[in-house]
Amino acid sequence: MSFSISATIAIKNLFLKGKNVIISIMKIQFLGATKTVTGSCFLLEIKGTNILIDCGFFQEDSLEYLNYEPFAFNPKKIDFVILTHAHLDHSALIPKLFREGFKGKVITTPSTKDLLEIMLFDALKVQKNEHYKQPLYDEENIYKALKFTDVLKYNQVLNLKGINLTLYDAGHILGSASVKLEIDGKNIVFSGDIGRKNYPILRDPEPPSRADWLVLESTYGNRMHKTLNQSIDELLQAIKETFKRGGNVIIPAFAVGRTQDLLYILNRSVKQGLIEPINVYLDSPLAEEATKVYLSHPEVFDDEALKEMRNPKRTSIKLHFVKTVDESKRLNNIKSHSVIIAGSGMCQGGRIIYHLYHNIHREECGIIFVGFQAKGTIGRKIIDGEKEILLLGKMVPVRAKIYTIGGFSAHADQSELMDWLSVIKGNPEVFLVHGEESVIESFKNSILERFNFKCHIPDRLAVYELT
Repeated sequence: MSFSISATIAIKNLFLKGKNVIISIMKIQFLGATKTVTGSCFLLEIKGTNILIDCGFFQEDSLEYLNYEPFAFNPKKIDFVILTHAHLDHSALIPKLFREGFKGKVITTPSTKDLLEIMLFDALKVQKNEHYKQPLYDEENIYKALKFTDVLKYNQVLNLKGINLTLYDAGHILGSASVKLEIDGKNIVFSGDIGRKNYPILRDPEPPSRADWLVLESTYGNRMHKTLNQSIDELLQAIKETFKRGGNVIIPAFAVGRTQDLLYILNRSVKQGLIEPINVYLDSPLAEEATKVYLSHPEVFDDEALKEMRNPKRTSIKLHFVKTVDESKRLNNIKSHSVIIAGSGMCQGGRIIYHLYHNIHREECGIIFVGFQAKGTIGRKIIDGEKEILLLGKMVPVRAKIYTIGGFSAHADQSELMDWLSVIKGNPEVFLVHGEESVIESFKNSILERFNFKCHIPDRLAVYELT
């Protein structure tokens, strides 16, 4: 349960008066991903040890300024950072921690550490080249962050000053983890981003078996995804329709996770004869590097993906890696019958902006969204039906056909979140994060109806004392 500070003092007074009351206090502060989707960061204080869970970018337009604000804590007093996965809304401010004096260790899974290197350098490149005021850190800060990152495999236990840490496979992207911290027989769990069952490449999410307190993501807590097969059918149909109209297909995709899933699905679909061999241009050096990291970690693949690796056939899609800016610009000369995949996934920067600029005004083209679009992002404005979009300093009319295929999300939907939650014993007290406010409210009601757990919806900077 949670107590206010005054209630905690009252309990201590009872103890001092000789009453048989035993208390063990943890304090948690919610620094991001509260009533919003990005900026994951939670500070846990346990018996004088300060542990940060994630330290990520705010990516909503209205919140990006927070990336430039001083931390709400002293980085020099943080002992450990536990990183759930490499997506930038969970990881991108870690070098800033080192710049501000953090001297502890970052702990994550082996494959997340490999992804982290390419993600952080790409984030720095974006900061230098695009709309940020100034870079939040430099290469030296990134190298220091990587140097002081230690790895922990799934289901192994690491003792951190008397606190037992275990990471569980979250099934969201390569290396993603849920975090369990145990102290004095009590467990606090951070779900991280939870993946989906029966999704390509990775194994299904594995919940910890028990929790007394649970910090739970809620991204899709109010809705159900279509099945993967339905979504694949929609994707292939959208490509066929667009090619029939004589246009290109533009897919904004996250470089880590979504792109690898799409390539796997498209390649398998061609092999199965569901679609003719197609030209696919991967215009993302980061996605290319991430794909290499994926291939280097088959130990976290599911059985189907391992079977594909052990019985390779020649790639059936015509895959082209686009490396240089000049090569990217030449794609503007391709007017039809090509699939162009580029980042960023929410269209907030990167090469996708240029492909939207050259294609979104063309009625024959198709723009396919296969991932979550946060409020205020260019991607969200497009799927919400805005008729003109500001791209490269110009208002560009939206005439292309817009497809939104939610079934490719790497986040669990409401039903899958509920199934994940149902495995956890201990009647946990739940803190709902990583979702838009209306979604979290709806998800809270669903949890109360089914489980009757005590639920909180924290505000940013809110502090809870756990006893």
